Amino acid sequence: MTTREPEEPAAAGTESRPTANAMRRALHRAEEGVALDAAEAAVLLQARGADLERLSAVAGRVRDAGLAAAGRPGVITYSRKVFIPLTRLCRDKCHYCTFVTVPGKLRRAGEGMFLSPDEVLDIARRGAEMGCKEALFTLGDRPEDRWPEAREWLDAHGYDDTLAYVRAMAVRVLEETGLLPHLNPGVLGWTDLQRLKPVAPSMGMMLETTATRLWSEPGGPHHGSPDKEPAVRLRVLEDAGRSNVPFTTGILIGIGETYTERAESLFAIRRTSRQYHGIQEVIVQNFRAKPDTAMRGMPDAELGELAAAIAVARIVLGPAARIQAPPNLVDGEYGSFVAAGIDDWGGVSPLTPDHVNPERPWPQIEELAARTADAGFTLKERLTIYPEYVRRGEPWLDPRLLPHVTALADPDTGLAREGVRPRGLPWQEPEDAFPAAGGRTDLHRTIDTQGRSADRRDDFDDVYGDWAELREQAAPGLVPDKVDADVKQALSVAADDPTRLTDAQALALLHADGPALDALCRIADDVRRDTVGDEVTYIVTRNINFTNVCYTGCRFCAFAQRRTDADAYTLSLDQVADRAEQAWQVGAVEVCMQGGIHPDLPGSAYFDIARAVKARVPGMHVHAFSPMEVVNGATRTGMSIRDWLSAAKEAGLDTIPGTAAEILDDEVRWVLTKGKLPAATWVEVVSTAHELGIRSSSTMMYGHVDQPHHWLGHLRLLAEIQQRTGGFTEFVTLPFIHTNAPVYLAGIARPGPTMRDNRAVTAMARLLLHPHIPNIQTSWVKLGAEGAAEMLRSGANDLGGTLMEETISRMAGSRYGSYRSVRDLVAIADAAGRPSRPRTTLYGEVPEERTAAALASDGHLPELLPVLGD
Repeated sequence: MTTREPEEPAAAGTESRPTANAMRRALHRAEEGVALDAAEAAVLLQARGADLERLSAVAGRVRDAGLAAAGRPGVITYSRKVFIPLTRLCRDKCHYCTFVTVPGKLRRAGEGMFLSPDEVLDIARRGAEMGCKEALFTLGDRPEDRWPEAREWLDAHGYDDTLAYVRAMAVRVLEETGLLPHLNPGVLGWTDLQRLKPVAPSMGMMLETTATRLWSEPGGPHHGSPDKEPAVRLRVLEDAGRSNVPFTTGILIGIGETYTERAESLFAIRRTSRQYHGIQEVIVQNFRAKPDTAMRGMPDAELGELAAAIAVARIVLGPAARIQAPPNLVDGEYGSFVAAGIDDWGGVSPLTPDHVNPERPWPQIEELAARTADAGFTLKERLTIYPEYVRRGEPWLDPRLLPHVTALADPDTGLAREGVRPRGLPWQEPEDAFPAAGGRTDLHRTIDTQGRSADRRDDFDDVYGDWAELREQAAPGLVPDKVDADVKQALSVAADDPTRLTDAQALALLHADGPALDALCRIADDVRRDTVGDEVTYIVTRNINFTNVCYTGCRFCAFAQRRTDADAYTLSLDQVADRAEQAWQVGAVEVCMQGGIHPDLPGSAYFDIARAVKARVPGMHVHAFSPMEVVNGATRTGMSIRDWLSAAKEAGLDTIPGTAAEILDDEVRWVLTKGKLPAATWVEVVSTAHELGIRSSSTMMYGHVDQPHHWLGHLRLLAEIQQRTGGFTEFVTLPFIHTNAPVYLAGIARPGPTMRDNRAVTAMARLLLHPHIPNIQTSWVKLGAEGAAEMLRSGANDLGGTLMEETISRMAGSRYGSYRSVRDLVAIADAAGRPSRPRTTLYGEVPEERTAAALASDGHLPELLPVLGD
């Protein structure tokens, strides 16, 4: 194998060579199995000659241990694929890329801006005939943002954007050829990942490097390329993990990064992999200079440098990592890279060239098998989704892809089934599909008598990500705020005009305690009286949680269950309608319907739920589907959020709950939840709903890993949205129930808010949302009757609903039951010294007939009223 002294990094100043002592020390620590830091990894990246042989021996042992643990000792894998270059247009301007071109060159070559559907399917069909099982979709990032010709092509063919075309072609390939799509469309947002996950078992994007200067400084290889900002690309890796997408990434060495920056890139991948367990494969690729590019004069990263990078990647990422080196870029030195710790050769095509490195033909698979055998290993074919994720199944593999993957996967190993060629299978779920009803459908009743089966799921240690990494991430948010503002002055401003409170003054009041807190609550109560009067409102409503099967991985949620868990259940459409009808019979004016993100639930099922209720009880107000459910429905159907909400409204949806907000600060959200929607997406959903005339509540769950400055930011954001849309009906305070919450059981979260916190949040919600959101609701479910009465004296004016059934807070450990009668709610208002009245969802007057029915039944279901199928 060729070796050389490393080149000085381009535009990076001088990075000194490590001393012999530093190299010996780093090698010794690696050989002893001691965890390396980034500085030691940077030293080892410069190992050559005998040092590299020692380093490779360590890496090989780590790799071998990982393969043995995975049940395939001595096996190196590859994927038989076709390469589908869907478009070579891109909005980025990477200085080394020959894949990307411009519209003029495509026209002169007689090619379209995108491959046509016929061209895509022709490649896929020929690949299937040759035994390929992967369709690798490669394309430039969002070319329509830069090139009018790309926008015109998409418009002419009926696609909103490039990703819509990617999704459509992936479905066609699945249905007409059976090849499994692996999507490389560049930078993807959280919503994009939800949109594409149902059509591709795996996706990928090279991190390349975390060296920001290579993107930000003129002359850098990524300068002028918005999608190459390292922070943006790291966010993609994180969002893929949060979305349970098996994801391929990697580093590109020799583009001007220093050894330290190269090491830092590997450690960044390791952090994300540990936290979300979603990195299925890491590619270590060497830069090759190409003619007609800005970096044509840059020296290639040579093979000794590549071998050292592979070995360090193996040691840093550990035995469970799958590490790949592209076989067409190793100049025949297969044995050296096997020795350095790879366990995969990546995708190899018997049909299509490597369009990114067209000058480097793929090796014949027979030759690759022989060269792998020469290194002492057996070559075996895998699918685009790695065996570990095939065996994990849900939530890593969408149910609509399961038949396609099962047809090609060996049931014992998860590798490719030998001797099987792909064939097209239907992808879209059948019309009117709905998950089968069953499970503990009486949970709404028995949660109060029998409780839950266990305090946690038996996959507790794995399903939520790495708890140790999470503790480190949560630590900054747990540091108490420092408050310098004068509380007395802040109280004076609040009493005079709360809209003039500065952030510093508001933060001081959020920290108020003792006499200052009492004064704050009196001021808030005065503002409440002046704004909405003394009447305490409540609504006769029924909660219907139609399923608790969910794989989103919210760490605060004790409600979600796997489909196989003892407490799991799903209601049928008839059961949902029955419960709505029963609620109507006892005076309800609203049903509030939410459920888990069930993997079998079609995106259109939400429409069916709304229709079922309206068909049975036409006068019932349907308050349903959190922003998370809205996004789930939209991405599963391939519709935009706006179009999906419009269809839901047509089906009978009246308003949506503003739940799934938690804290609208991603710093906190990514500790609280693994896979729930980002704050910006929550804002997009509720804003779009408001624009369509679908009003919503707003909420905040607090008292976990948050601090008062997070509450302040959350409330300010809600006020800003309300000033823009006017769509919020109320603000609901949701104190965190800790007892069975995974994040608390793991020792990360606080045990819920204190009474001081509750009073301060309620009072400050009244002041900071004034006059934009006039109704402040307190939660008897979470605070009990006495706590709710105290909040009514602290600025709240609404008690929420009778509920009739409530499982979410009860599963979390709330002690205050599942329903309250009308008399119970009136008594809470009485305890606060206030009159009360029923209301509608929109805070209007309740029809006399509804009021009479509620009073006759006291607003709750008779003990013996049956629930069909329970």
